[in-house]
Amino acid sequence: MRDTPTRLRYLHQVLAELYPPGTSRGSRTLLPHRLVPRRLVPRTRWHAALGRGVPVWDGPDTIETHLSQVLGRRIRAVVHVRPARRANRKPVLEAHDEDGLIAFVKIGDSDRARELVRHEGEVLRMLADHPMKVVVPPSVVHQGTWRGLEVLVVSALPVTAAPVPRGLRDAAVAEIASFGRRRTATHGPLPGEPAWPRSQAVSARMSGTPLHDHAGWGWHGDFAPWNLSAAPDGRLLVWDWERFATGVPLGFDALHYYFNRALRRMRPAVAARSCLAQAGLLLEPFGLSSAEARRSAAHYLITLADRHHRDGHEPLGPSSLWLNPLVDHLESLL
Repeated sequence: MRDTPTRLRYLHQVLAELYPPGTSRGSRTLLPHRLVPRRLVPRTRWHAALGRGVPVWDGPDTIETHLSQVLGRRIRAVVHVRPARRANRKPVLEAHDEDGLIAFVKIGDSDRARELVRHEGEVLRMLADHPMKVVVPPSVVHQGTWRGLEVLVVSALPVTAAPVPRGLRDAAVAEIASFGRRRTATHGPLPGEPAWPRSQAVSARMSGTPLHDHAGWGWHGDFAPWNLSAAPDGRLLVWDWERFATGVPLGFDALHYYFNRALRRMRPAVAARSCLAQAGLLLEPFGLSSAEARRSAAHYLITLADRHHRDGHEPLGPSSLWLNPLVDHLESLL
């Protein structure tokens, strides 16, 4: 992994926040290996074959003691070793009791991360009050603060390795979109919900352009392969709701799913062109005409570029390189 040193530097920052100096030190193990750090787990005897452990403070005021108190049982945490260069980066932990994994924990340790963690908690409580037929989100087990950090504990879903059929994905996209539309009509947007902005990369050139006629729907915000799993009962497990928003054109989640898969094999500019070209087929199941679908795709790409701009981190590179080549064509669609 070329980013191993960066991951490890960020991990040590996280450990200093979550395991402040205490009365003694324990040891943890990086898995699958120090050179490929993915998870920091409690150390066991057989881990000696993997080399020296990572020292971690024990004491009365660690994240593990806090979680043990709020969950009413002894908790051991597994820390995910995450890429550091992410706009929404935050510590993510697995909470284990003596029987195994019981929950996931998100820690808001920056202003932006706190906003996202609080927003996700609000979204999940809202979804719990209005259960869906196709989509199964996690439930909120605990939400609060600890040492100035925002803490959100959510249930662990019964994730499977089964493939997710397109029909199931499309049904989930439609259900989330319709739910967002009903929510906005009856209650308005959630407090702190990100607005649907016009990208600064193109807004100046398209000021006064009317919004897509089909605006007003909801979207998960990161409906991507790594946030989905087929449930044993035939429904779709969907997690990581911190980017949920309403007031967008129909089909954003389907476009986001396609675009992220395309990015695995294409450069961003090529993936953006492909997303626009395939929009008609992608959004046909939702009743959109080819022209409507392409307008939705154009708005989706603009919205994504705007998100990256507002986050202060552009994982696809400057929008001038991957979005601007489409701007002239987008103007004719919008």
